[in-house]
Amino acid sequence: MTATAHAAPSGTAPKGRGGIVQSVTDSLVMAKRNLIRMVRIPEVVIFGLIQPIMFVVLFSYVFGGSIQIPGSGTSAQDYREFLMAGIFAQTVTFATAGAGAGIAEDMHRGLIDRFRSLPMARGAVLTGRTLADLVQTALTLVVLAIVAALVGWRAHDGVLNALAGFGLLLLLGYAFTWIGALIGLSVRTPEAATSGGLVWLFPLTFISVAFVPSQNMPAFLQHLAEWNPFSATVVAARELFGNLPPHYPVPDAWPMQHPVWASLLWSVVIIAVFRTLAVHKYRSTAR
Repeated sequence: MTATAHAAPSGTAPKGRGGIVQSVTDSLVMAKRNLIRMVRIPEVVIFGLIQPIMFVVLFSYVFGGSIQIPGSGTSAQDYREFLMAGIFAQTVTFATAGAGAGIAEDMHRGLIDRFRSLPMARGAVLTGRTLADLVQTALTLVVLAIVAALVGWRAHDGVLNALAGFGLLLLLGYAFTWIGALIGLSVRTPEAATSGGLVWLFPLTFISVAFVPSQNMPAFLQHLAEWNPFSATVVAARELFGNLPPHYPVPDAWPMQHPVWASLLWSVVIIAVFRTLAVHKYRSTAR
């Protein structure tokens, strides 16, 4: 008995089995591939740790004692308590640049075209990459928390609240890696993806309550800072860590009054919007 082979139309990738199970399986396979790649290039992880550790040390000892925290004072310890949630949040969001550069490199080397030719779920390549970045970010956050503890930072509201605070930080970081994925698919080189992933992050992180209270800003910047999704997660983490001074004046903006819910809402919206855009871009980009 002979079988007749029917060639697939030119330019059409083989189709997988489909379904949620297939999508999850393919995503985990791609995540494993990216994690193995990270382990084989340890300098990427090491250099990724240097910058946040430098921020912890420099901000703690250079600015500590010179910035007044409303409801508290200007002691270096008070500022460390206020600062660390901002450093943690900045670290997880800066993973955006790495996610974008990694996807842009795969595009540049033609790996994305090879993945398209395989019978896998169309979103698996991007989901696997973002999950691998999440694991790397979590490891970085653990090291950073240890360094923060060494310079005097403490979480005062118990282990469960502290874990919830770190969970919100990682959720924000995961949301931002989808922005990085979209940037990586939209540019031609890894260098452009790195620059594109950082150029908007600096104003986002500094026009926030991460390093100074919004009360110290001009009026128009206060509103931007208080409705910034980055600020919502920073304040939520401070609240869960027990790092807000007892008499800290909470701004009237809704995200500052309900930071945990605001942080969750912002992160979920960012994931929903940018995952949709990134997967659509992945499907439509022809290289």
